Amino acid sequence: MTSNKLSVRDLAVIAIGAALIAVCSWLSVPFTVPFTLQSFAVCLLAALLGWKRGVLTVLVYMLLGAVGLPVFAGFKAGFGVLLGATGGYIIGFLLTALVIGLGTDRFGVKPLPLALAMLLGMLLCYACGTAWFVVVYTRSSGPIGVLGALSWCVFPFLVPDALKCALALLLARRLYSVVNKR
Repeated sequence: MTSNKLSVRDLAVIAIGAALIAVCSWLSVPFTVPFTLQSFAVCLLAALLGWKRGVLTVLVYMLLGAVGLPVFAGFKAGFGVLLGATGGYIIGFLLTALVIGLGTDRFGVKPLPLALAMLLGMLLCYACGTAWFVVVYTRSSGPIGVLGALSWCVFPFLVPDALKCALALLLARRLYSVVNKR
C-alpha cells in the first residue's frame, strides 16, 4: 500500500480479515485452560497486511463487536465486552497488529525479525490486557495483584500463544507473496 488511500481491494481484505478474526475467536481449543485462535489470526493478518491494514482489520473487528455483532470469544458482543475485565486483551490486539505490521513493513517476512515482532506484539498485548484486568477486576471484585492477574490470564496461555505465533509465522512466510501480489 503506497498511498494513504485504501483501494477497494484493501477494504475487501480488511473485511475478510475481520471476519477471519471473528471465526478464530469462536474456535475454542479444549486444553487445561481452553483458548481461542484470535491471537493467531491477529498475528497472521498483521504479518500479511502490514501495519495500516493490519491495525484497521483489528479495529473493524472490535467495532463490529462493540455495535453488537457476536464476534468475540464465546459469541459475545457489545461494548461491555471491551470494557470488561478481559477487554484489555482485545484492545491489546491493536498494539500486536501495529508492532507485527511495522516489523513486516520494514523487514518483510524474514524469520527472525518476524518472530521478534510477534514476541514483542504479544508481550504488549499481555501488558495492556493485564493492566486493564487488574484495574477492572479490582473495581468490581476486590484487589488483585499483577502476579495474580498474570497467573490467571497470561501464564496458562504462554505455550499455546507461542505455538499460535509459530504457526502464524510459517503461514505468513508461505502466503505473503500471494496476498501482497499487485
